[in-house]
Parts: sequence; C-alpha cells; structure tokens
Amino acid sequence: MKLMIASDIHGHSECCREMFERFAQEKAEKLILLGDLLYHGPRNGVFSGYDPSGTIELLNKNAENIIAVRGNCDCDVDQMVLDFPILSDSAMIFADGFTMLAAHGHKPEFSPSNGGILLNGHTHLFAAEKLERYFYINPGSVSIPKCGNPRTYMTFSDGIFTLKELSGTVLWDFSVI
Repeated sequence: MKLMIASDIHGHSECCREMFERFAQEKAEKLILLGDLLYHGPRNGVFSGYDPSGTIELLNKNAENIIAVRGNCDCDVDQMVLDFPILSDSAMIFADGFTMLAAHGHKPEFSPSNGGILLNGHTHLFAAEKLERYFYINPGSVSIPKCGNPRTYMTFSDGIFTLKELSGTVLWDFSVI
C-alpha cells in the first residue's frame, strides 16, 4: 500500500493544488494530512497564496482519499465546510504490516507502542529518526517550511518513507524495517 503524508497546508491553495498533483502522480491510495489545513495561525503572517476557500474546494474534491487529524490551527467551524472528518486529535493507520499513529504534534501525550511509527507535523521541519521505543516521522510543511527547508511531503511504501520536495524531487529515503 502506498501512502502520501503531508502537513501544514495553512490555507495555501496553490501549494494544496500542487500537493494533489503529486498525489495523482504518486498513485498513492490514501493521503494522510497531519493538521493545520485552512488557517495560517497567529504566528504566521498572511502570505501570497493564502486562500482558505480555494483550499476547501480542492480538499473536498479529494475527500474520499483523505485521512486527516486536527492541528492546533484547525477548529470546529472547519468541519462545517469540509467533507471529511478533521476533528480527531489522532488516527491509527495500518499499512504493510506497520502500525502508525498520526497526530499533529502539538500535544506531547501522543506516542505509539513499542516499535510503532509516530507521524507528526506541526514543526514545519521534516524529520525521520529511530527513537528509543518508536520511529518519529515528520513530512515538514507543504506551504510554510521553516529554517530554509523546501516545501515537502513524504510517501510510504514497503517500510520506506521517502521525503520529496513539493516539486517531486526526492531528497532522501528512510527505512523502518
């Protein structure tokens, strides 16, 4: 099963459109969205491309392919305009014999069982590392990357996470096998 994992769209419709172009090219079965879908939040200024209405339209066109968790910038009213659930703080995903816990990352109480995989967004910084009890995976940000990083997403297939620029350029692979 091939998954695509992305986070922190923050209402950037151009980046959201490009993300769905990559989703189609990747031929992934599901798109895992790790929160902060529509709004830019109080720490981010309004940027060129900020268009929550356009982002809503793109997300709803692809609702059947999305598994999403709530981010710190997502709120109850967002659920009124989206055609897929976004109000859960976490989701369990089972793929290729792996158990993944998806959460935005702003609530530190979420951690998977031994040997599991934790999918987080929130920091806008991509990461993949083996911690003491589990693997920590962060796809970075589709729209507002931090620390000079490019806009990124990840794919997962056969125990390999692949970090890619939003343009589709592969940056690196990380195995959880």
